[in-house]
Amino acid sequence: MGEIVLIRHGQTEWSANGRHTSYTDLELTATGEEQAREAGKRLQGRTFAAVISSPRKRALRTAELAGLTVTETTEDLAEWNYGDYEGITSATIHETTPSWRLWTDGAPGGESPEQIAQRLDRVLKHARGLLDQGDVALIAHGHALRVAGARWVGLPASGGALLKLDTATISTLGFDHGEPAIDTWNAR
Repeated sequence: MGEIVLIRHGQTEWSANGRHTSYTDLELTATGEEQAREAGKRLQGRTFAAVISSPRKRALRTAELAGLTVTETTEDLAEWNYGDYEGITSATIHETTPSWRLWTDGAPGGESPEQIAQRLDRVLKHARGLLDQGDVALIAHGHALRVAGARWVGLPASGGALLKLDTATISTLGFDHGEPAIDTWNAR
């Protein structure tokens, strides 16, 4: 049985300064491109039955620079839709709404935790169905992949708050005695 390999895209200008980025389609920075190449080096020797990516440029470019051939794209791997908070930092949001937490409140005009959980559940179900053919790579975004990790081990979307995930890191989801488990997380 294969593993699900989560690959967060490399750095963008907005990820570098903490701005929420969902539907805004940003390029990688020079640092982000180098991070993607380094991720590819860490994946050398590993073959994938499928490489599924968010359709955003930053994810697709990360895959390309890592030497991966994307076999499928899906909006289900897009970043959490931040709605009215797109492009804004958490610190700025807290100036007017100090109690706001993405993980429990969602985003006004965007997605709730339940909505993103439903999307990531579909992705994980699809990927799990391919594991008998080998490893499956999912290339996406920080909050979306944190939700994927939480959902894999049976936690609600809010469980993703406990899983820090840096740019261009690799995490693996597998099994322990037949039960879903996180094998590695946030590895450089």
